[in-house]
Amino acid sequence: MQSNNPSKIEIKSKESKIDQKDLIRYINLQLAAMGQPIFTENFEEEKNQLSDPKFIKLTDSLIKNYRAQARLLADHLCPVDQRIQNFLNEYLEDVETEVAKLPSSTFILDQPGIARELSLPPDKDEHITDLLSSYRIKQGVLHNPKHDRRTTSGSFHIVGGSLPVPLDKIELPKKAFGKFLQAAFSPSSELKQIPFTATQEKKAEIMVSLLLRPIVCPEVKGIISQKSMEVRFFAPGSLVSNLDFVESIFGNAGDPNQPANDAGLDIEHWTGHTGCIVLAPQLLELKKKDLGLPHYDDATERERNDGVCWKDENELYNNGNAFKLTCRSEKGIVITLIADNYFGYSKKEIKTQISYSANLYGLAEEEHSGGAIAFPRKNLGDSFSGALFMKNVLKKQYSYDEMAKQYGETMELHPEGFAIDKENPNIYYINENSNVDLYKSTISWTKDGKEQSIRLVPGHFYVHPSGYKLHMEKHPTAPSWRLVSTFAEGTFCHKPCTVSGGGKSEISKSLLNAILYSSFYIQDMEKDFNLADKVINHDYTKRWNDAPNRTVPARSLLSSDRSLGSVVKLLTPSKYYTTEYNEFLNSIPDHVKALVLFVKRFYRPERTDSSWRDYFSVDVINGRKGHELLFNNRKIVASYLRVGFAGDKSWYLNKLRQDFIAAAKIQMEDDITASVVLPASRLNFLNESYDNKSVKITTNCEKRFFQRPDEAVHRGYDKEAEADLSMRNNFTSNYEPLTREDGKELLADAIGFDLYTKPIKEIIRQGAESKKSNYFISPSHTRIVDGKPSQNPRYLQIRPDLVNPVDDRLAEIGIRLARRIPLDQPVHHPVNAVLPGRRNNPADKAAGIRALSVYNPVHYQELPELFMDFICSLTGKSPSTTGAGSEGALTKGPFNMLSPTTDLNNALLSYILTGYQGFSSAAGHVGTENRFDHDVSLLIPELWCRLKEENRDPKLLIQEGSLEKLSDFEYEGEKIHASRLGYRITEEFLFRYMNRIFDEPQNVFNERMLKPEIQDMEAYADGIKNIVEAQKKVAINYFKDNSVSAAIPPLQILLSIMAYGEYEGKEISDPELRKQFDRDLVINSSWYKARLKNKQQIDINFYTKQIVYLEAFMANKINAEWNGELHLEERLLKAKQELKHVKTEEYLQGLVGTIGADPLFKA
Repeated sequence: MQSNNPSKIEIKSKESKIDQKDLIRYINLQLAAMGQPIFTENFEEEKNQLSDPKFIKLTDSLIKNYRAQARLLADHLCPVDQRIQNFLNEYLEDVETEVAKLPSSTFILDQPGIARELSLPPDKDEHITDLLSSYRIKQGVLHNPKHDRRTTSGSFHIVGGSLPVPLDKIELPKKAFGKFLQAAFSPSSELKQIPFTATQEKKAEIMVSLLLRPIVCPEVKGIISQKSMEVRFFAPGSLVSNLDFVESIFGNAGDPNQPANDAGLDIEHWTGHTGCIVLAPQLLELKKKDLGLPHYDDATERERNDGVCWKDENELYNNGNAFKLTCRSEKGIVITLIADNYFGYSKKEIKTQISYSANLYGLAEEEHSGGAIAFPRKNLGDSFSGALFMKNVLKKQYSYDEMAKQYGETMELHPEGFAIDKENPNIYYINENSNVDLYKSTISWTKDGKEQSIRLVPGHFYVHPSGYKLHMEKHPTAPSWRLVSTFAEGTFCHKPCTVSGGGKSEISKSLLNAILYSSFYIQDMEKDFNLADKVINHDYTKRWNDAPNRTVPARSLLSSDRSLGSVVKLLTPSKYYTTEYNEFLNSIPDHVKALVLFVKRFYRPERTDSSWRDYFSVDVINGRKGHELLFNNRKIVASYLRVGFAGDKSWYLNKLRQDFIAAAKIQMEDDITASVVLPASRLNFLNESYDNKSVKITTNCEKRFFQRPDEAVHRGYDKEAEADLSMRNNFTSNYEPLTREDGKELLADAIGFDLYTKPIKEIIRQGAESKKSNYFISPSHTRIVDGKPSQNPRYLQIRPDLVNPVDDRLAEIGIRLARRIPLDQPVHHPVNAVLPGRRNNPADKAAGIRALSVYNPVHYQELPELFMDFICSLTGKSPSTTGAGSEGALTKGPFNMLSPTTDLNNALLSYILTGYQGFSSAAGHVGTENRFDHDVSLLIPELWCRLKEENRDPKLLIQEGSLEKLSDFEYEGEKIHASRLGYRITEEFLFRYMNRIFDEPQNVFNERMLKPEIQDMEAYADGIKNIVEAQKKVAINYFKDNSVSAAIPPLQILLSIMAYGEYEGKEISDPELRKQFDRDLVINSSWYKARLKNKQQIDINFYTKQIVYLEAFMANKINAEWNGELHLEERLLKAKQELKHVKTEEYLQGLVGTIGADPLFKA
């Protein structure tokens, strides 16, 4: 487990772009070496040819020699394929059917970009088959598969064997799997035709293959190296776009025939597990009888329930519908056949295999999560004083000299007293006492008694020794600039177990798309200014209910000792205030209250002797005073955030504080996360504000995200998506290919065209003016499916941190400086807040969908209630799937090839060990009336990163009345288990905390939103019944198949409560049951210690086996040249040292505080 030299996996992957002509030449060389037709062109002008026929002629002799040698090795398999073949031979040794052989001659996609080039003919911009319509577009490629979305109903099948098949999956007899394999590796000639040669008479017919090394466990420097599994992906040539898709997400691990890419030799980074995926849509044509499945009369009860038997001999397997079929064992090898080419299945299967590997490896989890570190930002206006900042805000001292001494090797130090980052030259380090003046565009300080200064420049970032960052930016809509600060410390908001449509991606998206800007208007300057004066000069001493006779004067409203947030709270009616004071607040017109907040924001009485009225005015129109508010003769622009929709689909807008700036976010997760839980004591320099005894560290398994930009169908709304979709080299799906004529039509609609952002406008213009027949796509034009626009448009978004590495650099610098972390120590980013999302919907009786919108915008649940939700993972209707209902354990149920008890054991144990508290946000609807879509999902990280750590403590929130407990109640003679919903935010929460963002916090969520039962009690009661019934239905299966016996004791309690309402005669409210979720009790239990022992034994077995493999490789003289190149002697020595270490008691004790390894359910 220890790693003295932790590093990324050494994958021979070339990310540099290759010229198309060179790529085509390389592809043709491979095709010729396989004896396949190559791409040729009809015209003779050599300079315009892509295929370079002279090169093929030049290499003809070499190719023939290669083919002659290849025939001698026709049955040879590369190491990873041999591991898979050995597994199949062993698994099917008792089956009469001959075991299918993995293809030894496939077109290996050994470099990034080859799959993309193969997916379309070089001389044509489209390729249409029954399964896929492909287009070369200005923005990259567009692939529209036959089905525009996936379904989870009856799609997941598992071959019977040593490990039990969960009841929610279909179990296939082993003998039928042998025939499936044979069919999978025998696609038709038509399926094998690669699009690359589709326009010519002689077409190449091949299988294509790819090697992947997806991450299973994150690297934690100094503690554990990054771990990955190996996956081989096979597809018939016509579906090479699927391999382009997964390569774009997970990377390319190179040629599997090269020893450098053999995971068996990479002992430090390999989990010991191997996966294989085969795309085989031809399986949909197989008949049950031909597969050897029994007649209905001869079938077992399970075979009948699963439908793996027949009455009519012409019955197709799975009724001819899409499915995937998995064969696996506890030995760590898995093969899956996918009978569909929808891209989501390919990605989900790799995700599933990562999960399988994590569960067998121990320590790690694969999580269905989104997440981001949110750094609060603030509009500082036009100036900043470093000295005052340290004195009044930080209440700590930092110095430039100390910073330069400790971190100077990463900086270019200037004698004037500033530095420039060596890695990013637009990052400057400034003096602790720097004064920043926006309008003078200067940063000034004193060094050795001499005034020094540098220019304040757009696009540059200025780092204070405390880690706080400053930059100037132009207002999005106004002709003005502002000085923005970014906090040094952020909050890692982790969104696990988030159901489809629950806002998993939104947690890391910017809030900017939902903000509107407009000038601020007053009614009558003289009258309104007079009213504002009354509010400003009001005596606030006797406002408190519990101190009506207080004599100590209150701080004045404009005092520098009173923050803007304090003034917002001061002007917000509350139960804590006297009736008279609340009446006074209610008498203030809204626009006057906003005017007072503007005065507070902009006016600095400590810097001037003038009245605030000298700085504020209105515009003058035709010689008369107008209504548009000005400060120093500059227009004041107000910002409004959309938080929900009214019944007529208009927006609910709430005015933001004038100093509000959307948080800076570093995206950490999006769908496929590898995580590890470690004792906090083993990680140095963590944020001392948190006291978790164990912490979760995550890493993103994907290089690109399969995004569904729901809001981008509204022209100009999703600016980020429009920017992404205007870039070149995109992979897109479920969009309509638009032609030159379509572009002209879009241009002709001047009003509609003007709504797009500039990048998409340019794409449309280029499309309309193109002299070629090039296609392009528009975010607002999704493909038409069954006469309607698809609701599941997709594209692969490059991971933001790979696009803008400066953001990651700034985040690391800020934290390192704030915590004074030495350069030789890593900066760790453990999870700080757990914020799952729900997809809620009102009832749709016509579609048979029950109500689920019973939650208010934010709920807190203690671990037992929270985890019951995770076990069930009930979701409303989502655009990415074809139905609603339970998505299974932790939303991974439908894709899990093992008993879900393993995932549940690991996840529940990780929450017990870390002590993370779960606050969930609502997506979709709140009650029957209020549609929110993802507005709350976007808002929550903005709020959470602005709350102090103690303000997120649920005990405090409950004590102060910011959270109210929901209790069971009776409705129409029936008990409604509302307690399962936990706690929900109250008006008190809005009063205390929403003032961090809004001018009028109490108006963000009204009473009907906070209490959905007011909207429709019948729907509310049925929604809770829906949840409880779904939980029962899900939990019962764990008892039916006895997998409950493999559940850890706290999970057994929850499953029993869900299924039967009690555990050993006790309800979940019983203190004795809740005590079982206590960390200290768990760590000292025998079952937990057994998990640690199991992990130790797994490691001993792995190192023992791989040392033998490595020694055998080194002993073979054929491999002599690789021994030195791959430093195999060093690897062997290190492996032997690790084996010795993992056998020790010290290693075993070092596992305390981790999840260990689950023993798996084996029936």
